[in-house]
Amino acid sequence: MKLASLQSGGRDGRLVVVNRELSQAVAVPEIAHTLQQAMDQWSLAEPRLQDVYRKLQAGQCGDAFALKVEDLASPFPRGYQFLDGSVYLHHMEKARKARGAAMPNNYKTEPLMYQGLSDRYCGPREPMRLPGEEFDADYEAEVAVVLDDVPMGTNAEQARKHIKLVMLLNDYTLRALTKTELPKGFGFMQAKPTSSFSPVAVTPDELGEAWDGFKLSLPLISEVNGRRMGQPNAGVDMFFTYPDLIAHAARTRSLGAGTIIGAGSVSNQDERSGFGCIAEARIHEELAYGKAQTPFFRFGDVVRIEMFDARGQSIFGAIEQSIEAA
Repeated sequence: MKLASLQSGGRDGRLVVVNRELSQAVAVPEIAHTLQQAMDQWSLAEPRLQDVYRKLQAGQCGDAFALKVEDLASPFPRGYQFLDGSVYLHHMEKARKARGAAMPNNYKTEPLMYQGLSDRYCGPREPMRLPGEEFDADYEAEVAVVLDDVPMGTNAEQARKHIKLVMLLNDYTLRALTKTELPKGFGFMQAKPTSSFSPVAVTPDELGEAWDGFKLSLPLISEVNGRRMGQPNAGVDMFFTYPDLIAHAARTRSLGAGTIIGAGSVSNQDERSGFGCIAEARIHEELAYGKAQTPFFRFGDVVRIEMFDARGQSIFGAIEQSIEAA
């Protein structure tokens, strides 16, 4: 099943069920007005939404309409909680090396995670607006999961059943600010502006054999200004899994329905897969050529992130955003 939110629904969007081809949609106010409302009562809403999805696929929804991605907000235009991990240790090692920081002693025993901005997310086609070009803005191509209510103390085995939706994520990072912000010891604040998510969120059953309950094993493609940056496989070199991240976050608190957890910029040790962010490309260039050649974002640049299934069908739709002045 694929779900999205129309911008026309106000600050929290208007929930629609989307067909597999991302070409048609149908509103479902009789089930839930927003995706967050559906998450709050997922055990009741999910089977009803799945029934609508089956009818939409069969062409049996008379009130279906042609879907335009430009009309969509983020699946969750805002949320109660956004947590982002960094489980591709190859990426973490490179990112820290670039800013001259050492790896934490426990980085292989406990996932690295921060709590990010969640009161507003960018739509998949909405420009990313920044106050200036001097902050070395970068993208991070990620896969995120959405949870129902998770009790405190949930372990990794129990956590699998709480994953209800999967989305793509662009976790923007202002690299110039990480160098001064992280040494303070209080984590990200200014260095992490709002994030953006794919046009649709999908239930794990849509992912077939690529989803095993722990990770999604498909290439995640990213481009900047039409230039392919990389296509690392999200299921390769993943040191901690999504259930690991959930269990880590729930160790001392419960997680409310609609909590979003990302796993960090996808990065493979095989550099032939390319990169999931500009910073990694620059580190590679410095080692290979003695100087970074790929610039961080400038106003007018366009970033695109997308994932395809084995048949070549876009699963989530593409995040495609221009970088503009605020």
